[in-house]
Amino acid sequence: MANPRPDLSPSPTRSEQNLGQRVRDIRKARGWTLQDLGDKTGLAVSTISKMERGDISLTYDRFMRLAQGLGLDVGELFDTTPDSFEQGSVSVTRAGTGPRHDTETYRYEMIAADLSGKHMVPMTGKVKAKSVTQFDALVSHVGEEFLYLLSGSLTVHIAGRDTISLAPGDSLYFDSSMGHAYLSAEEEDACILVVCWKPG
Repeated sequence: MANPRPDLSPSPTRSEQNLGQRVRDIRKARGWTLQDLGDKTGLAVSTISKMERGDISLTYDRFMRLAQGLGLDVGELFDTTPDSFEQGSVSVTRAGTGPRHDTETYRYEMIAADLSGKHMVPMTGKVKAKSVTQFDALVSHVGEEFLYLLSGSLTVHIAGRDTISLAPGDSLYFDSSMGHAYLSAEEEDACILVVCWKPG
């Protein structure tokens, strides 16, 4: 009996295991211990170890700290042979083909992951969180962030600010170093487009 055609579509489990294996391979190739990587990223050794095994997903801010600590573009964590962005570069990401990064609160699909050295980190996502209590802490990372609500209803919490409600077609641009969290205001997960700019 012929083997069934393998499922090559992105899956949260496969993405997280591949990401963990990729980080482990990079770390070991450099001769770094878990503690070395912890020192460079500020992440707990136990957190890095669990992430490398695919047991946990990192929040976006920790994910960015990991990439920065490794001296890599976010795309390089997903693609082993990304092209370096330069004048004339073009990247097409077909719907549903971007690498996925799953957390308890969000599901991201990375866009243009095949290009490294980008100043912007674009992604689409589904907001699974319904309550701010689902976050250990508000997400915070250096840079600027653009949010566009594609569908659903969204509530945005930003530290020190009034809660912001968004409807489809609404957008938000803010300093992402302020603690923030996106929440779906309805039972259905909201769909978003997010672009993060990181300095350097």
